[in-house]
Amino acid sequence: MDGSLGKQAEKVKAFVQKLCSQTKVPVEFRDERLSTVSAKRLMQAANAKKPRKKARDDAVAAAIILQGYLDEGHFSPLK
Repeated sequence: MDGSLGKQAEKVKAFVQKLCSQTKVPVEFRDERLSTVSAKRLMQAANAKKPRKKARDDAVAAAIILQGYLDEGHFSPLK
C-alpha cells in the first residue's frame, strides 16, 4: 500500500510491455488490491445467504474493477 509494485505486478508490467510491442491495443493498469475486500463487504451488506466461494468473490471483485473503469468515463459505445 506504499505505492511500490509487488512481484506479481512486476511480472504483469513485463508482460504488458511485450504485449504492447506486438499490438496497438491500449492497455491500462488498474489497482485491484482492495477489490476482493470491497466485494466481500458488498456481499455481506447484501446479506448473501449462499456460502462464500473464492470464485464468486473474484467475480464480484472483477465486476467492481470494471464498473470503476466505466464510471471514470474511459469507455463509450458511441466512439
